[in-house]
Amino acid sequence: MPRFFVDGAPAQGVFSITGEDAHHIARVLRMQPGEALTVCDGSGLDYACVYAGNEDGAALCRVVSSAPSRGEPSVEATLFMALPKGDKMDFIVQKAVELGAARVVPYTAQRSVSRPDAKALARKTARWRKIAREAAMQCGRGRVPDVADGVSFDEAVRLAAEADLPLFFYECEKETAAKSALSARPFRSAALMIGPEGGFADEEAEAARRAGLLSVSLGPRILRCETAPLAALAAVMYESGNF
Repeated sequence: MPRFFVDGAPAQGVFSITGEDAHHIARVLRMQPGEALTVCDGSGLDYACVYAGNEDGAALCRVVSSAPSRGEPSVEATLFMALPKGDKMDFIVQKAVELGAARVVPYTAQRSVSRPDAKALARKTARWRKIAREAAMQCGRGRVPDVADGVSFDEAVRLAAEADLPLFFYECEKETAAKSALSARPFRSAALMIGPEGGFADEEAEAARRAGLLSVSLGPRILRCETAPLAALAAVMYESGNF
């Protein structure tokens, strides 16, 4: 069933959808009055609606019922992702949204090869936000996960430390497996910090530990930077009962 996102609740039981989504409903999907669609208010609530037609370029959708979105996980997982080369971040954002991430925070690590200037990073972030929105619509999320503006490594560590379970996925970690950290205690929020292509510098790992992040391993195999965040997110969702 088609799914669209809006900001806020319906007015008198009707959503008025404008812009590209209105065009998509009327011209691409060619929906007819009476056909069903889902409208999400951006806060995790799904509205079952029927299309009521087009008025002054706006698609009018009459609310039939509402319920909490089944596509939203019970744990709030934030992915802190070191900026990768090329267009890898497009793939990472898309799949992170599908797996249930609540937020993606790009950051620059010491060994990051990709170091776009402010203008280039703003363009990339705008594209990632569009990808996140499209992925949320496709996979049945109840809200569009945020893609934050890029931050420094130090700021990423500070933000990650605020989570109930702040995890630092370190390729040189030999003692603590991710599974043991995930099953040690219940958590409602998790931070997953993933490094760049060249891995974390030793001083970055030490800084993360000092800030309270738990250094954990994803196993004996070295994963690519676009594989590691998806493996980490899948593990978090599984251990928290969201698979």
